[in-house]
Amino acid sequence: ARSGGAGVGAAQTSARRALAELAAINKSELTDDDQAEYAETAVRVGAARWAAEPAPTPAGRVVVQTQAGEPGQTCVLLTDANHGPQAPLQRRCTYASVWPASARLSPDGRTLVLAVQPLESWLELWVYRASAAGWQLDVLPPAATDPGLGYVEFAGWVPGLPQMLLAREARIEGRVRRSFELLDMNTLTVTRHAAAPQSLTPFYRWQDALWKQQTVSLR
Repeated sequence: ARSGGAGVGAAQTSARRALAELAAINKSELTDDDQAEYAETAVRVGAARWAAEPAPTPAGRVVVQTQAGEPGQTCVLLTDANHGPQAPLQRRCTYASVWPASARLSPDGRTLVLAVQPLESWLELWVYRASAAGWQLDVLPPAATDPGLGYVEFAGWVPGLPQMLLAREARIEGRVRRSFELLDMNTLTVTRHAAAPQSLTPFYRWQDALWKQQTVSLR
């Protein structure tokens, strides 16, 4: 995908094949010895699943655009009707793979999230927040460990409250751990979490329909 051109199509084909093959696994046929390998494989697919989605046509109040930076870099531009690519709301360049199809804007238009993949098996979430000083950017990793195997993804907005739903899955101390979380947008701290989405009331009520359709965390 980073190579551009035909590489983008090849990456999309590979990612879609990975998703299809993961979905085709019959979990009832797995042995106990297979479970760890299956879990790690699923996390690898989850970290790269956005490659399966085509780049969107920029539209909306606040949108993400990308352009080439220094050799090997992609620059992410946050734009709106009054701030185009020449004078964006925010600009950050990265050597990671940026997935514009993942961008989600909050209902109040003051928060935007974006999936960015610095490594083939590590997916982070960029969180843009509007403030009096302009738009600020924070990065949420899958886990508070050295980058290895993991992903974190947006799973929904909580209406009327500065809260967001997250799903995380990462290998920590040799084991794959999955967590569904409620994030306070003011402090970017997790206020509640559960091992299953049905055990967290906000997930039961407010999970994003597109996330539910696309994620591998609900396998």
